[in-house]
Amino acid sequence: MIHITAITTHNEILDNIPLSRTEQPDIAWYWIDFFGAEMHETELLRDYFHFHPLAIEDCFQHMQRPKIDHYDGYRFYVLHALNPDTLEMEEVDIFQSDRFIVSFHLHESPGISRVRERFFASPGLAKKGPGHITYMIMDQLVDEYFPVLYKIEDRLNEIEDSRTHKSYGTLMNEVFELRTDLLNLRRTIIPMRDLMYRILSLDHVKESRETKAYFSDIYDHLLKLAELIESNRDMTSDLRDSYVTLNSNRMNAIMMTLTIVSTIFIPLTFIAGVYGMNFDNMPELHWKYGYFIVLGVMAALVAAMLFWFARKGWFNIFK
Repeated sequence: MIHITAITTHNEILDNIPLSRTEQPDIAWYWIDFFGAEMHETELLRDYFHFHPLAIEDCFQHMQRPKIDHYDGYRFYVLHALNPDTLEMEEVDIFQSDRFIVSFHLHESPGISRVRERFFASPGLAKKGPGHITYMIMDQLVDEYFPVLYKIEDRLNEIEDSRTHKSYGTLMNEVFELRTDLLNLRRTIIPMRDLMYRILSLDHVKESRETKAYFSDIYDHLLKLAELIESNRDMTSDLRDSYVTLNSNRMNAIMMTLTIVSTIFIPLTFIAGVYGMNFDNMPELHWKYGYFIVLGVMAALVAAMLFWFARKGWFNIFK
């Protein structure tokens, strides 16, 4: 599918026109969007526009790192969009010169659709040329990163504040899933940040000088996103460490309980074992009150041991 929009020298916007119309002298510049194009349509990249074979090859290879390449008369951008449902990267390629902008993407791009809607809603944008449309696409793709990251951040805050009735094991599984999502976001955002830094650093890129404030704004957004990712990854690490510490404390409490119970029953078992032996000449066996005396000794031992444990602070772990 090919969507062709042209702007005349009188800043009139022509939409859904044939490709041949773009060659007319009254056309100032035009925007062609390739979306899920068929083979005979993609051949236009080579046969009509005569783009470099390496750039065309990059359009079909998954996934290229975000970059900018300079060719004779045009520039080639590789950008990354983000699927909000799967958090997978989706490549958006842009060929841009002073006379045209050609966008190419194999998957549907909500970002480009929104840019087109804004373009038709604000006719004044037609005067700014292809370079500004490239900026708008970049800005829209970056803006779409924020809702996904904010959603992850909100969920981490909920887990940290314990506003949930889920078990700790379930929560930790969710934390590890969120950490994986953050890693996927990082793989998308950091290369885009590096690309924007390179664009701002290239003196021979005309648009980056004239609209430096715009591209700097995108770069600032990417810096903020990178910082949010790192802070959220730190939060997941803190939650993981807290979970490990909590589990260790619970295990220590369990072991302490078993130790106290075992320690108390060791002398009781010894006494019961002694008086459970079947010897005839055991004088205590014939005492009238021997049974009650032994029970009293056992109770006294338990009380003395509990008092000693309390003095040593063994019960503080249960507080």
